[in-house]
Formats: sequence, C-alpha cells, structure tokens
Amino acid sequence: MTRTRSLLWSAVVAMLVVLSMGGTALGRGQGENAPRVVSDTAAASANAAAPSSGCGKTPTLTSGTHTIQSGGNNRNFILRIPDGYDRNRAHRLVFGFHWLGGTSTDVATGRTVETGTWAYYGLQRLANNSTIFVAPQGLNNGWANAGGEDVTFVDDMLRRIEADLCVDTTQRFALGFSYGAAMSYALACSRATVFRAVAVQSGGQLSGCSGGTQPIAYLGVHGLRDNVLGISGGRALRDRFVRNNGCTLQNPPEPPQGSLTHRVTAYSGCSAGHPVVWAAFDEGHIAAPQDGAAGDSGSRTWLPQEVWKFFTQFQTSNPPSGTATPLRAPTSSTARPAP
Repeated sequence: MTRTRSLLWSAVVAMLVVLSMGGTALGRGQGENAPRVVSDTAAASANAAAPSSGCGKTPTLTSGTHTIQSGGNNRNFILRIPDGYDRNRAHRLVFGFHWLGGTSTDVATGRTVETGTWAYYGLQRLANNSTIFVAPQGLNNGWANAGGEDVTFVDDMLRRIEADLCVDTTQRFALGFSYGAAMSYALACSRATVFRAVAVQSGGQLSGCSGGTQPIAYLGVHGLRDNVLGISGGRALRDRFVRNNGCTLQNPPEPPQGSLTHRVTAYSGCSAGHPVVWAAFDEGHIAAPQDGAAGDSGSRTWLPQEVWKFFTQFQTSNPPSGTATPLRAPTSSTARPAP
C-alpha cells in the first residue's frame, strides 16, 4: 500500500485494536468438528508430491473471478492459473488474503503498491508460472471469521480448486498483510495439517485461533514502529508456534530504530519440517518495506524474496518449474541499507 492509505489507517486503527482484544471470541465455533479439508500432508512422504483429484483432468476453472456457495453466502475469489498450465503436474497453491478495506483485486493486481510487481504480495513474479494463486474476498472487506465462516470458506475453495486443477496437496501456503495476516494465522491454528506453511505479515489475533496446538512452518514479519497492530502482538503470535514447533526459545535480535533496515532470524531446535523464522524491520504498519528508505516499494522491498524462499524450501520430488533454491537460512542475518 502506498502512503496515500494513511487516511484509511487513521480511520480503522481503533477498530483493529478492539478486534485484536476480542479476536479469540471471534474465532469461536472453529472447533475440531468444523468442516475440514482432508489433509494429504501427513500421509505423504516429506519429499514426494501428493496430487489432488484434479490432476489429469481438463480443467473447467480459468483465471479470473469465481463464485461459490459457502456457509449460506455467495463468496468470491480470484484465481490465477499459470501460463502453460500442465494438468499432469502437481502445482504449488498459494492463498493471498487482503487487509482491512482491501479487496481480492488489490491482492491479485498489486495495484495499491505497484501494479504487476506487487501481485500476490510480490510472489507471482517470483513464481515464474510454477504456482496457482488464489485471492479470496472477505466479507465487508475483512476477515472477522465469525463462527469460523472464513475458515470454512477456505475449506470450500480448496475442495473446488483441487477437484478441478492439479495441486500438490503437500504444498499449500497462506499469507497476508494486517487483517490478511490475521486470517493466515487463523489457518495456522486451525488447519495446521492442511497448510504446509504460513507467512504472517504485520498481523494480530483478529480472526481467532481455534486449536492452535499443532506445529506448522511459520514466518512472522513485523515493523518495529507499527502503531496499528503493535510488534508485541506479532511476537506473541510467533511465540505460539515457537512452542508448538519445539524450537529453542530466544529473543531474536531486531534492527535498531532509525536504521531503516531489517533483520531475519531462523530459530534453532525446531521439529523436523516446522521451521520458525522472524523478520523484524524498522518501519510502521506497511506491506512492502524497503531498506534505506521509508514507505512501501514493490520493486525495492526485500520481503517477497524472504517469503518465497521460506515457502519453496518445502519443494517435493515433483517440483513445479521455476522453483527457487531451498532456503539455507543463517541463524541471524542483518540487511544493510541499499545504496
């Protein structure tokens, strides 16, 4: 988002703060009996793809906006199928959730930061047509997830997409900024055996956390000077999965205020397949932080590369083309301002 959205944030800060205090209540109703997508992850080898039922079929879904029934409502999502889609190749699947007041179109186009470059939080350009992307539309442009309705919406989208397209069901991912991060966190809590990893960017517990006891690969990102959803809340979200994943407890180093840099720390001791990474940056509540300058930049931000490395480290023996080199994260790294 550009600086022009500052008026929007000033109007919604109070709402977000109230929601962050009541997020757990919003998540009630997402218990163990809630509708779930059957996970293939547990049954699959750590290095083997698990193709969905849509593999080998001539698809009926196309790139664009689609409507499904979920929880008695018409719900919409934007689908981006790779150019040259191969129905016999299991693809990675990435959900990108919008922020409060944002839309699925904002995520799918990247227009609020940099059209094209920032599509799907900057991941589409890095994917090189290897990945199926989904941008769901929240009710009232948010993710309150009342009674678990938004988690159910995700379940329903997965059923629809995977019955029609060839998806590697061990390679499902979710990310989002602000309220979209809160929704990704809710999925980490309630669908840890369905999604392989999440990236929670400047989030809070706004969409609930039903369950929240199972491990899942977790990347947390937050600005030191976030005055909408404070970094202390982001640290608390992270620490839940530090515990769940059996990682060694620590206070990861963060950049000094005023440095306009970021610092990334990979936790040690985590259970196999469940890394936790923390990225703190010296800025406020923004989606595309850059080193050495204030504000968002779709072309200069370091964040998409970090998310993409984190997601693609889980590539299978049948990886989509264009897969990045697996992540070999240092224990801690500090970025310097760009020249």
